[in-house]
Amino acid sequence: MNQPRPARLARAKFALPSFVTLLSIACGFGSIVISVDNAQVGAPGDFRLAAILLVLAGVFDALDGFVARATNTQSDFGVQLDSIADVMNFGCAPGLLLYCYGFAQMSAAHPTIVRMGGLACFIFVACGALRLARFNISVGRTDPRYFVGMPITAGAACVAAVVVAWPDPVVNNTQAFAVMALMVAIGTLMVSTVRFPSSKQRLSKAMIGVILVAVLLLVILQTRFFVLFFLLYICVTLLLNIAWRSGWRGVAPPVIYGDEEI
Repeated sequence: MNQPRPARLARAKFALPSFVTLLSIACGFGSIVISVDNAQVGAPGDFRLAAILLVLAGVFDALDGFVARATNTQSDFGVQLDSIADVMNFGCAPGLLLYCYGFAQMSAAHPTIVRMGGLACFIFVACGALRLARFNISVGRTDPRYFVGMPITAGAACVAAVVVAWPDPVVNNTQAFAVMALMVAIGTLMVSTVRFPSSKQRLSKAMIGVILVAVLLLVILQTRFFVLFFLLYICVTLLLNIAWRSGWRGVAPPVIYGDEEI
């Protein structure tokens, strides 16, 4: 029996956010396929494309929530699908990309470094999964203006920015250890209790000025701008947390609930 047209439209409306999430998953899967295919070839353009697909996955990840709120179609199913997508798109996909980019070209000559690199990339993936699990159970229990730990989307963007800026694969031990340090450091920040500002902060005049400067730097630095952006993002956040612990209140600190600590 055919459903009435309003019922079909309602079902289609509820399916729209999930479709956007599937587009995000498609980008993450595409990044994985390109990374694997390029592991032994080492074409810089393909590694950069894989990293750009992760950025595009982040765009769709933000868009699915916007679509759900705009159409009033939030659902538990959508929340679960989004969380699963985040693990693949911003945990597994960047972890595999950095493994192929940082260590696949060295496998024959330096097998120990390759294994160490694989472990570092796994630490990134594991920390991302733990970060998502903690976020899922803490919704409504922490100050919404701040994330507890670096968001997994920002963590994935940090490592993708390195590949976008320097797409040539790693070929020596120094570069390999730098990639290992990057993966472990970003993973540690994701599971830390450091407060990272969220997009729910008010847009002040100072913030508008920062955005304008960022646009100017983007034009000048091009692909390397994103590395500088995330480096400043992490450093400023760490300094802000240290200042809060020292009693500075020039920027409003997060509201603490219950036994939670800064």
